[in-house]
Amino acid sequence: MPGHVHVVSDYTCSPDDLWAVTKDLDALVEMNAKMVRMEGVPSGDMYPGQQINAQVSLFGRLPSQPYGITILEVDDEQRMFRSTEQGSGVKSWNHVGRVEETSHGARLIDDIEIEAGWKTPLIVGWANMMYRARHKPRLRLLDQRGALR
Repeated sequence: MPGHVHVVSDYTCSPDDLWAVTKDLDALVEMNAKMVRMEGVPSGDMYPGQQINAQVSLFGRLPSQPYGITILEVDDEQRMFRSTEQGSGVKSWNHVGRVEETSHGARLIDDIEIEAGWKTPLIVGWANMMYRARHKPRLRLLDQRGALR
């Protein structure tokens, strides 16, 4: 039975600036760095049909394992992406990320459905921590880009 992750993060920047960081794969690697070291992820923005074959290591201390990410959809007009992932004990990790405008700036909404057999509750707990831990590095990236109000 799949588990679900729903994380909402608010920022005082424009939706376009938040979207630019959201679809930037270099930003993804940087935001994950404290919890997951990712190697083999290409630079630049994600695009539909992109296949990413990476190596991941929890905290950069555990042995690296293969991890695959397929970008299914990237919609700049709607500021939304959809991906599917697998590897490192995960059978499926289906992710929809979208950026919305708010009265104070922008909101990133991550919805993830995870299937990892008996490990599903553990992986869902890990994913909740990881997605919440991205908030501070994302703020730093937005600040470095001069996007915060």
